[in-house]
Amino acid sequence: MIDFNKRLQKLQEAHAAFIKLPNAKIAESNGVYNRYEHPVLTAAHAPLTWRYDFNPETNPFLMERIGINAVFNAGAIKLDGKYLLVARVEALDRKSFFAVAESPNGIDNFQFWEKPVALPETEEPDTNVYDMRVIQHEDGWIYGLFCTERKDPAAPATDQSMAIAQCGIVRTKDLKIWERLPDLKTPSPQQRNVVLHPEFVEGMYGFYTRPQDGFIESGTGGGIGFGLSASIENAVITKEIIVDNKQYHTVYEAKNGLGPEPIKTEKGWLHLAHGVRNTAAGLRYVLYMFMTDLQDLTKVIHKPAGYFIAPMGEERIGDVSNVVFANGWIKDEDGKVFIYYASSDTRMHVATSTIEQLMDYVINTPEDGLRSATSVQSINKIVDDNKRFSLESGIFQEQ
Repeated sequence: MIDFNKRLQKLQEAHAAFIKLPNAKIAESNGVYNRYEHPVLTAAHAPLTWRYDFNPETNPFLMERIGINAVFNAGAIKLDGKYLLVARVEALDRKSFFAVAESPNGIDNFQFWEKPVALPETEEPDTNVYDMRVIQHEDGWIYGLFCTERKDPAAPATDQSMAIAQCGIVRTKDLKIWERLPDLKTPSPQQRNVVLHPEFVEGMYGFYTRPQDGFIESGTGGGIGFGLSASIENAVITKEIIVDNKQYHTVYEAKNGLGPEPIKTEKGWLHLAHGVRNTAAGLRYVLYMFMTDLQDLTKVIHKPAGYFIAPMGEERIGDVSNVVFANGWIKDEDGKVFIYYASSDTRMHVATSTIEQLMDYVINTPEDGLRSATSVQSINKIVDDNKRFSLESGIFQEQ
């Protein structure tokens, strides 16, 4: 027989020490952002009270009763001085749910609130919910837009994986009490990764969408769309305009979708998106950025070539390997930006930058010329510019 109290004490001490682990910047940086040594949220961050029955009569071996498989794809918001992540938590039964974790500094010491989010359901219950974007809208509400997944009623009995994905909508003032609104209606048969624009657009609610024909494959759909709805209580989009399309032989050739809500700057709206391409090892997800016009939200004015963040090292390994995904970032009052991204559908990380750095990156990084020859031209231009500057200034020695 185990010593119940001794085992419980060890579990509690280990969990407390794990949560308080400091997180330091990784020394090497590309000058655009800094990565950090440790993930900010993992399955091990889940409270012991979620996982264990502490009653020795009903759990004499102090077994874990509800196992947590992964914590990833978190929305983000700053409230009352706290950095809050509304994370996707997946239990061992494959069901995902939302839970709020808070940190005093945005990079470590994240602790989950006492209970997961008790998400209200519609008349058609969700089988699975995940990947919530959390948006502070100018109408005064905090909105959560997430994917609600239900079994495809047209699926044959031999296929238990066919599903229909739609955009669920909730709103709150404090991330504790949530009001469920009807699901978003669009012309597309499938909708995932929908994001609410933080401001009214011509007096209406603006939505960034990802139209798809199928649950996995984008088919004839795809690209990051944009549409307007006169109401949020019964949100209906009748027309989707593609803002950023898929493109052959790029990091977003298979499909792409917006991550968190865009950040407004003096030069335009900063967007963080995910791009997908197919490889011999399966789908590879990376993050990329672009900027749209302040007035015309459907007009891309700057778009650097290639990816912004891709999985590195241990980030490449997990339940769905070779993946990074982001649906939350926070801009502080001083211009610092906390970029929260998940790796391989397993854990959450943070990278930090500033508005100034991100604007420089998006505006001044060469765009994709879509041919090998133009990539070489971009490199040679930098080489020639560096040589010219070196000769004129005498600061750098030629290698």
